[in-house]
Amino acid sequence: MMNGESPQDATANYADNRASPSTNPVAPMRGVSDGKTATAMSTHKGTTGTIFEAAFVDPAYTWPPAEGQGKNAIELQASTALIKSVAPNDRLDELDDDEVSLTPSMMSSDDEGAATSPRSRRNVQTTTTTTTKKRFGCCKSSTNEQIISANSSNDLVSKSSSFGSRFNKKGSKAERRAERQRRIIAKKKKRRREARARERYRRVPEGILIYRLDTSDRTITLVSGPSSNTDMNTLMTKMVVINAKPSSDISRRGIILTGVRGEIHTVVACEQRTAIAWLESMDMMLASSPNDATRAAMENQLGEGVAMNRVLSQKSTRSNWAKGKESKLSQTERDQIEERYVNLAAYSNNLIRAGAFPNSNANSQGKGKAAGGGGGIYYTVTQIHDDGEEYDEETLESIAKRRAVIKDSWDFFRMVCSLLRDKRKYDEVFRKMQLDPVYSYLNSMTGLNDPGDDMAMGGNIGADKPITQMHLAEYDDMSNSQIAKDLVRRAEVALPSLVEICKALAGSLGMEEVGVGPVKDASAALRKAEKKYEGDVLKVTDYCRALLVVKDFPTLLALLELARDSFGPLIRRVKLSTLKSDRNAKPGGYRDCIINLELKDHICEIQIHMWPMWVICGVDGFRHYRHCLEYSTDTFGDPYEALAGLDRKTMAELIVMAEEAVADMPLETLEWYHEKFILDYFAEVGLFLHHGLHEWAETTLRALIKLRCQSPDIGPDHHETITLYKYLEQALRAQKRIDEADEVAAKIAEYKQLKTNEKVEADKSTWDQWVTEPFESIVDPNKKEREEEERIKKEVRASKKAWRKIREERFRFLDAN
Repeated sequence: MMNGESPQDATANYADNRASPSTNPVAPMRGVSDGKTATAMSTHKGTTGTIFEAAFVDPAYTWPPAEGQGKNAIELQASTALIKSVAPNDRLDELDDDEVSLTPSMMSSDDEGAATSPRSRRNVQTTTTTTTKKRFGCCKSSTNEQIISANSSNDLVSKSSSFGSRFNKKGSKAERRAERQRRIIAKKKKRRREARARERYRRVPEGILIYRLDTSDRTITLVSGPSSNTDMNTLMTKMVVINAKPSSDISRRGIILTGVRGEIHTVVACEQRTAIAWLESMDMMLASSPNDATRAAMENQLGEGVAMNRVLSQKSTRSNWAKGKESKLSQTERDQIEERYVNLAAYSNNLIRAGAFPNSNANSQGKGKAAGGGGGIYYTVTQIHDDGEEYDEETLESIAKRRAVIKDSWDFFRMVCSLLRDKRKYDEVFRKMQLDPVYSYLNSMTGLNDPGDDMAMGGNIGADKPITQMHLAEYDDMSNSQIAKDLVRRAEVALPSLVEICKALAGSLGMEEVGVGPVKDASAALRKAEKKYEGDVLKVTDYCRALLVVKDFPTLLALLELARDSFGPLIRRVKLSTLKSDRNAKPGGYRDCIINLELKDHICEIQIHMWPMWVICGVDGFRHYRHCLEYSTDTFGDPYEALAGLDRKTMAELIVMAEEAVADMPLETLEWYHEKFILDYFAEVGLFLHHGLHEWAETTLRALIKLRCQSPDIGPDHHETITLYKYLEQALRAQKRIDEADEVAAKIAEYKQLKTNEKVEADKSTWDQWVTEPFESIVDPNKKEREEEERIKKEVRASKKAWRKIREERFRFLDAN
């Protein structure tokens, strides 16, 4: 992002040279092998679309599976069943690179009844492992590749023919013989692939149903057999979809489908990303006018002679892709958007399945290639092209580049959410700190050489800084770079003296944390001078710096008094402005006190931090400040405002990246201490709200609220929890659930009243030592001003008295000093 660019522009401006695919994890997309993607010919000429296949939960079973039959066991069972379809007399050296060998321990001793329906239960050993082959770039499990590519058609015969056309006719007889042998092997492989494709879903683990979605004719078809406990009366086997929307399933994996005959079914995917990709693709699909393939499918469902004009003449008015500017897209543009989206979703799924994110599994129970389990193993995407064209290396590279761009946008949006979350924490902490009985006294104090940085309150801009380094005569003949280097040298001379002063202060007051140095280098000083002081390096006063962390406001008052009495003549500035209630905080919400003192003819800086604020970000507080300053995040009242201006296509792609970020931590497994994933899900809520997926936004918010209530450091009345309730109210109102939204709004109002009462009680405890005379009931235009003036004076006097009492109890040594 360029300096000064708004977060909205930075998020929206994703299209040009943002990242190279070589710097990102690379794995073949679904159906892609060696740069090629599987293509499927449509049965209707001129029809294009996408075929999805994925695992869904049988309503008679629970997911994830019960103890002892976890996701890894389901995946192993599925892998074993699929691999056993290889003919027993096939030579292993003739298998494709993406086919796998099977260890004896993986083979089931009894395969009878595997093809019967309903299928019988099997005992699965979870300790067995598969033999894997690692390839350059993706380190993909060959087991996974065999499974998810079983529906692909890598036409090696076609490749061999292409190779043969370029074959040198003058080649040796041995070369021609080798070429013929390669063609024979390719034909054998093709036949084996076709056989495995026919047998693919005959051995699916208990509790899993495999559905196929064909966007070219809007059909969803069951392609696997039922399980032992499947309710055949309610089982959905085929449907022509006319509407799809998210369900309120607590797992956030459900989709409510409406068929052309009016039937309604809810399907629950095994993986979150399956539900999201399918729903988005169906939303795109339903925004288009029905084509010939859809008409034929509807006629097949409704029967010939049934009037379908009403059904066929309308686009899905409930599709978000049929609203706003997206409603004006041509069919060609829709096809291109759909292709780009499903390519990204499939590519992302393969990265997850290949374990391409080594640092994403730190808090998950599964590792690497186990991510996704038995659900992800059946996830496939096949493009339908009328001309049977294939993707080449250049197309695959463009998909990787597109992912890198969207990933950068997701990372930026997530960072904005993090920055504004921490800013709210700073604001809440400062609100509570102002309840301290000595705060009014501190708030009335005037710093030394401290006009502040708030121009609205008469402060100064950087160029008008009231203190500066000593200007020496030799500086007249030196460049800025030379002056900066000389100031660095002087800072190194002054550093030991600053260390001694900090040790003395820390020893007297029992500091929470102390830090000294390092000396700012010349290049950093030049950058700061250019940015803040119009290039004047003498106005940089933190070459030699230290930090002290004090417990509370009374300790800060004691430190200021001790500094005045100990080395008062050396103090050049005391900056208290950001701690004043009528002044703005630093960018990002941070507030502190700064003391500048002159040591060895060089001005040094002591940063005094308040412990309640320091613990929010710790030493990363400066990075938080720098990012907030660079991206102007204080202009946002809501982190989701960063999404303003993004089109629907980009929003859908950002949701793919969000699901990639949480792939190892499904919503139902999230715990209150998983802060990284909680932030990921919070950011995804913003995408859901802006994308019209209010049901999933509600489900996610309720889960996050529950976790925040469970957290020992947060609880139900914490400002973070209340912030989540505000978004929940928004999601409920968008669903027209007014009564529930009003209940949430009442809870938010109750919280606000609680905070108001806290302030009243704090003021009362400070004022209860003063007797306020009744005001005369006279007509006086200045009465309110005088009353406010008098109130502030009394408040300060009461606060000062409270400080004296605390000083006597905790800091009696100040009198001796």
